[in-house]
Amino acid sequence: MHAQAGREPAISLHEVTKRFRTPSRTFYTAVRDLSLEVAHGEFCAIVGPTGSGKSTTLSLIAGLEAPSRGRVLVLGEPVTGVGRHAGYMFQTDAVFPWKNVLDNVATGPIYRGVPRKEARRRARDWVARVGLAGFEDRYPNQLSGGMRKRVALAQSLINEPEILLMDEPFAALDVQTRTLMENELLELWSLTSASVVFVTHDLEEAISLADRVLVFTAAPATLKRAYPIDLPRPRNVTEIRFDPRFTRFYELIWEDLRSEVVVTYERTTKGATA
Repeated sequence: MHAQAGREPAISLHEVTKRFRTPSRTFYTAVRDLSLEVAHGEFCAIVGPTGSGKSTTLSLIAGLEAPSRGRVLVLGEPVTGVGRHAGYMFQTDAVFPWKNVLDNVATGPIYRGVPRKEARRRARDWVARVGLAGFEDRYPNQLSGGMRKRVALAQSLINEPEILLMDEPFAALDVQTRTLMENELLELWSLTSASVVFVTHDLEEAISLADRVLVFTAAPATLKRAYPIDLPRPRNVTEIRFDPRFTRFYELIWEDLRSEVVVTYERTTKGATA
């Protein structure tokens, strides 16, 4: 396991509740009394029904949202706003359409005060690491979906984040490209000490990638159960799915997850027929 034992957690949420005001001036509770920890160097995946507060949890860790109640700590410090320790990969591409690949990847270091020449040198190295050497002068509209995801991955990792937050980053990709990106992510992550929180609707993806899978309840979200995934590393996400232990993990976690999916589905259908 990549995680480093015996240290305070990299990420801690202590009885966190997050409410949002709705257009009708009522309040919607996305997360309620959520407590969880992520160790240094650990890869955690979060699964749960649609609308179960998974993305909200990432926003709380990133400092994009403040908790209504409770505490969020990153590297032992309370989160009071967007910090420099975390990289964030969204489901939609966050690349700048007016910049070429090299300049997109160099943006983070330049923003952090790295001289432009050094930032571009680092960017060239990371472009090569994600398999895009020779595409430095291409613009996002000249790239495939998978290539844009590689740019986004390089954008995140070039800053050497201690925390990497990923919100369904590969959901829009075709199956073959998605598998390539999952393996690419594992290979690059293995060279870092980053703690990863990866949100996905795909239980197979969660088990293939993670050290632990966290199951969230139907909204308002709280942690239902955490499952350690003691499959060997390094992993190939295609090959690992043929391991008999993978199937056992899937059956066990899906039993837990299914009841929450049913609750969400029943709420949705009742609302649609009301």
